[in-house]
Amino acid sequence: MSEIPPLPLPLSELPVAIQRYCDPSAPAQARAMAAKGLVPLKADESVCLLLQLAADVREDIAKDAQGSLAKIPAAIVKSACQSALHSAFLHALAYQVSGNDDLLETLISNHKAADATIDHIAKRCSEALAERIAINEQRLLRAPFIIESLYKNPHMRMSTADRLIDLAVRNNIELHGIPSFKAHADAIQGQAIPQPSPVPLPGDTLFKQTLAADADDPHAVEQDVVEGTETVKAQYKPLSILISELSGAQKMRLALVGSAAARALLIRDKNKQVSHAAVSSPGTTETEAAAFARSKEVGEDILRYIGNKRDWLRNHEVKRGLVFNPKTPIGISLRFISHMRDSDLKDLARSRNVPAAIKSAARQRLDKKEKAGG
Repeated sequence: MSEIPPLPLPLSELPVAIQRYCDPSAPAQARAMAAKGLVPLKADESVCLLLQLAADVREDIAKDAQGSLAKIPAAIVKSACQSALHSAFLHALAYQVSGNDDLLETLISNHKAADATIDHIAKRCSEALAERIAINEQRLLRAPFIIESLYKNPHMRMSTADRLIDLAVRNNIELHGIPSFKAHADAIQGQAIPQPSPVPLPGDTLFKQTLAADADDPHAVEQDVVEGTETVKAQYKPLSILISELSGAQKMRLALVGSAAARALLIRDKNKQVSHAAVSSPGTTETEAAAFARSKEVGEDILRYIGNKRDWLRNHEVKRGLVFNPKTPIGISLRFISHMRDSDLKDLARSRNVPAAIKSAARQRLDKKEKAGG
């Protein structure tokens, strides 16, 4: 990703008309008037001036400029968003107009906006803006990290996620920022990839409903869905039912953008690629890992993954869950016997649920500690 220089920019990179007001050696009164938006300039030059001064080392100048920026008419800001300004100014504008879809769309359409600026917008933008970014394949192929940011944005349609994964595959681009990229690509291989649509597709609606249920937001979804012979309001359908209706690719993405509640269900999925997406999601915490380690419903491959995840193994509950879980591969459980507390070892030695080798190792460890203490 090409870096965007931070503001304030060197004087030599500024429009000539605003350089004298941005020069630290300029008269204080002139700079103060400029920060308050009281100097006659063209619209775009005025925006650049205030953005530059908003990053000034003098706190009073910066504060006044920030206040002036907030009062600029939207029409003037929009003109700046579509102008061929320095990439640093366009990037600053992306933060300035955050939440305003009309102005953000203008920035997205500006070919002078840096890839990093579009990436910043892609991370948290609305569905409409995500669709707008997703149609610029030339930019996406040049900067595939934007695809990764769109994929992780829960507002982007599921059908668009499939289309972007397919785009990357067809162009031999591997998206390392998406943990389940290869699995997702395998899941949609041979499927008809939908073209951009003015309205969401049924799969998009289902995925959105599932995210709403995952967020426990009963007002987010109002559409009716048909289940059997009864019509059921989507917001009343349990999360587990909604997840069961998702495709493998949809489940993998949900593991990345969903909550701990969704991952707790996905970790038990019969599809190993889905359960692996849940355990390997960047959002999975040590607390979740400890619960997964204790679960008798997860697969051996998941327990093996946890047992080799160094960051999680600093947590005693994770190691304890693995050792007490009869499904954990014995080789992994034995590695953590020496990490068990005396109370854990006594419970293991008496347990009827762990393999004999683990019980024996726990007894030996206890005997050794007793001899050492005696």
